[in-house]
Amino acid sequence: MAKAMCSLGACLAVMLVVLAAAVAGVGCSTVSYDGRSLILDGERRIVISGSIHYPRSTPEMWPDLIKKAKEGGLNAIETYVFWNGHEPRRRENEMEVFTALIVKKMKDANMFAGQGGPIILAQSAHEYIHWCADMANKQNVGVPWIMCQQDNDVPPNVVNTCNGFYCHEWFSNRTIIPKMDWDQPKFRRPTEDIAFAVAMFFQMRGSLQNYYMYHGGTNFGRTAGGPYITTSYDYDAPLDEYGNLRQPKYGHLKELHSVLKSMEKILLHGDYIDTNYGDNVKVTKYTLNATSACFINNRFDDRDVNVTLDGTTHFLPAWSVSILPDCKTVAFNSAKIKTQTTMMVNKTSMVETEHFKWSWMPENLRPFMTDEKGNFRKNELLEQIVTTTDQSDYLWYRTSLEHKGEGSYVLYVNTTGHELYAFVNGKLVGQQYSPNENFTFQLKSPVKLHDGKNYISLLSGTVGLRNYGGSFELLPAGIVGGPVKLIDSSGSAIDLSNNSWSYKAGLAGEYRQIYLDKPGNKWRSHNSTIPINRPFTWYKTTFQAPAGEDSVVDLHGLNKGVAWVNGNNLGRYWPSYVAAYMPGCHYCDYRGVFKADVEAQKCLTGCSEPSQQLYHVPRSFLNKGEPNTLILFEEAGGDPTEVAVRTVAEGSVCASAEVGNTVTLSCGARGRTMSSVDVASFGVARGRCGSYDGGCESKVAYDAFAAACVGKESCTVQVTDAFANAGCVSGVLTVQATCGSKSLK
Repeated sequence: MAKAMCSLGACLAVMLVVLAAAVAGVGCSTVSYDGRSLILDGERRIVISGSIHYPRSTPEMWPDLIKKAKEGGLNAIETYVFWNGHEPRRRENEMEVFTALIVKKMKDANMFAGQGGPIILAQSAHEYIHWCADMANKQNVGVPWIMCQQDNDVPPNVVNTCNGFYCHEWFSNRTIIPKMDWDQPKFRRPTEDIAFAVAMFFQMRGSLQNYYMYHGGTNFGRTAGGPYITTSYDYDAPLDEYGNLRQPKYGHLKELHSVLKSMEKILLHGDYIDTNYGDNVKVTKYTLNATSACFINNRFDDRDVNVTLDGTTHFLPAWSVSILPDCKTVAFNSAKIKTQTTMMVNKTSMVETEHFKWSWMPENLRPFMTDEKGNFRKNELLEQIVTTTDQSDYLWYRTSLEHKGEGSYVLYVNTTGHELYAFVNGKLVGQQYSPNENFTFQLKSPVKLHDGKNYISLLSGTVGLRNYGGSFELLPAGIVGGPVKLIDSSGSAIDLSNNSWSYKAGLAGEYRQIYLDKPGNKWRSHNSTIPINRPFTWYKTTFQAPAGEDSVVDLHGLNKGVAWVNGNNLGRYWPSYVAAYMPGCHYCDYRGVFKADVEAQKCLTGCSEPSQQLYHVPRSFLNKGEPNTLILFEEAGGDPTEVAVRTVAEGSVCASAEVGNTVTLSCGARGRTMSSVDVASFGVARGRCGSYDGGCESKVAYDAFAAACVGKESCTVQVTDAFANAGCVSGVLTVQATCGSKSLK
């Protein structure tokens, strides 16, 4: 899981791996390990796990997520126990106390394998390596503890693991430890490359694979890390943010898992030999008794190869692995995807935006325009996270000064951000946010002081807190230390840094809980008109829940703020923040090493578009048969009249196959049917699923798919020689169909 697993100490104390089979009542009583694998109830087992974090989906979603994970070939699920979610406020000896608390709760519920429960592995945060390992081993959980990759300093009684995109070349320095991979994909990692990495890992004696993430979900409320992290934690995972199958990734990996599990005995007990066929081509043969199984990999990223094995020649595309369970017939190739591709679409709800009736309410800033009525005073500029105890994104720094006559100055504020609003004598004089990755900036705003007492109010805001990386918990936020100065035209400065500063965390609307729409709130609506582009404004409307499918709120037109549906916090929004255009935008080739750093990017999407515009509204957040209330706090000034409620559903489904293969198309399990077959051709030259520009059209293939699929939720068609037109150069048939309305039952 690379950096993310190894450096979440402030939000993660314990990670658990749970047998997915236990959901159906199947568990194990003993867990141990040797140099080949985990040993469950005395049997070596392949474990294919996926990360699904319970706070990032609603409890109502969990059964469906677990069901889809099992159907996708997983037999275990990894989840974090979020320290900051269970104990928002710190205390002494916190890590050890919290770990012991969670372990006790698990033991009380008989959750560990030795108690007949589903938990087979545990991990504690490992910033402190040996201290954490000693503390963990004292808990006596009865299952192995694992840790992030630490090749040169592995504590005793702890299982070392690999963390990264490719782990086939990694072997633990301790031979009694099985080989395990914690994979952390980023951006849009191609399906072919993930399958390539996993297949290579098992070729080279891997036995436990975890996908980070298998379902990413949503960071609801203020839980998104950062700074500047969106609420969507989709992660391009096999199950998308809403729990839908991401095809072809889900189906292609499902096929891989099935083949690997069919070879479990020979992979974990058989002898093996690796044979190099020149550069970048390797054959691994496993033998057990009279049986054999083979892997062939082609690590060239620019050429296909033919490999002859026991008299049979096998074609391998560049950057691919073929698996032959009998060393004769290829059962799986990582670069040959047979599963359909599904393009999900966002459709406007029956409740159109023009039907929304908005009302509004100004945020009450008046109490904060003087330095009176604060929580406390201090003659210094304090750090924001500690001062607010992270109970709000906002902290008011307020002071005053006497001035003789009128005067013009530049208000200079040095801050560690992430954003700052400056008010002088009740008027907004400046606003600024820091560019990503550089959270120290200087606000410089011209101001005028009047004769007598003048008030300066600075509102500092955070946009998510760092939760990974070296010493991340020590990174400051806010106007800590300053300086804050008033600089006149001659360059002379009045330093206010050591003034008496009054502190108050949060906004008045937060204290009043306006987002809960309590009785007594005075919402305004003048002939259905509302102010737009007005900072610090609350907006409210109601809508009917769309039927059936996943719902999202499209916050196009807004600037920056927070959204709630029926009092449930959807998270921070900032659609005006546009993602950069970077190398790798609109270019994606699965061949070659995938990297998620600035130097080598590819397969990026959303370039030069709003960082996030759609916000997940889980079905459990909505009222059945009653109006739903949407409340927005627009901090920076936006236009809510463009906001819409949309649904997420299957749009186009596509698949490619050769003669002799079968093609299965499906519009999902929610009653949607195929309304048309749009493409049935050999050698599609341009476009992608949903917008293919056909090649050599096949009327026979088109008629066959139209007859089998139109009006159906799913269909299967065998590709035969009769489909091929004379003169078609390609032997690969591509089919595209459109999923329309729900079928009538």
